[in-house]
Amino acid sequence: MKVIKKILITGSSGTIGTRLFEKLLERGNKVVGFDKRPNIWHLGLDKLTIRGNLLNQKDINKIPVNYDLIVHLAANPYVHNSVLNPDLAKENMDMTYNILEFARRKKIKNFIFSSSREIYGNKEGKSPFKEKDVSIALSESPYAATKIGAEALIYAFSKCYGINYIVFRLSNVYGKYDCSDRFFPQMIRRMNKNQDVYIYGKDKFLDFTYIDDCTEGIISGIEKLPKVNNNTFNIATGKGCKLTKVARLLKDSLGSKSKIIVKPSQRGEVIKFIADISKARKELDYRPRYSLQRGIKLTLNWYLKNRVF
Repeated sequence: MKVIKKILITGSSGTIGTRLFEKLLERGNKVVGFDKRPNIWHLGLDKLTIRGNLLNQKDINKIPVNYDLIVHLAANPYVHNSVLNPDLAKENMDMTYNILEFARRKKIKNFIFSSSREIYGNKEGKSPFKEKDVSIALSESPYAATKIGAEALIYAFSKCYGINYIVFRLSNVYGKYDCSDRFFPQMIRRMNKNQDVYIYGKDKFLDFTYIDDCTEGIISGIEKLPKVNNNTFNIATGKGCKLTKVARLLKDSLGSKSKIIVKPSQRGEVIKFIADISKARKELDYRPRYSLQRGIKLTLNWYLKNRVF
């Protein structure tokens, strides 16, 4: 059994990529990142990152070949943006194909993919969702459709070319290393200035995952390779919360005077999601440790300390 030591992370300058990069280096792994953006959080990680775009074959050719594992996180992550511009979702599919083909050509036999709770869609009365509860007919957005497609491509490469995989379906990851327009940083940024904030969907109810629970889930998978090869896991908390409640918790914690304005849901969005994490508990010994309240406290402390507004 080959020990996983050398790891390539695509999308290594993003929120999850940065934290996972840190954690793997702490464990003694040899890690190289690949991202089209610099890592603005850590100069040390940036020095270990190859700058390039997975849509560009010349950039892919810059990547050394002697890895035990590829962790593929790179993506255009915004669901609503994929509705406005479906080309962004197509790029996600192309990037996944290109890095899988790189793995096939270079005989890299282990591959981890970050999929999304978006692929479960909106199924009336169905929650929490088990890994088997996916239907292509429930795709709500181009983003969701290409995540399903990317999973199918991974399963095919495994069958045809012997590439072992783990697919992690992640749900609303939040915490440090995020200055994007995602829900948490957007709420914090606006509330810190006492600006109005907008919630799209009065009853929208989702499973929020603190960044360290997410990365610990991924690392558990890496540690247990090859025992858990060729599996798909939900990584979340198994608990849901209304977006309006999350917004109120943030507002109270910040002492903000912002108004919370509720608007109709946007096209392409999943309205209700709670993950069934029993498979990850059983096979990965995955135990999320951060309640939403604790996660919010840690997140706000980090944003305030680092002045990320």
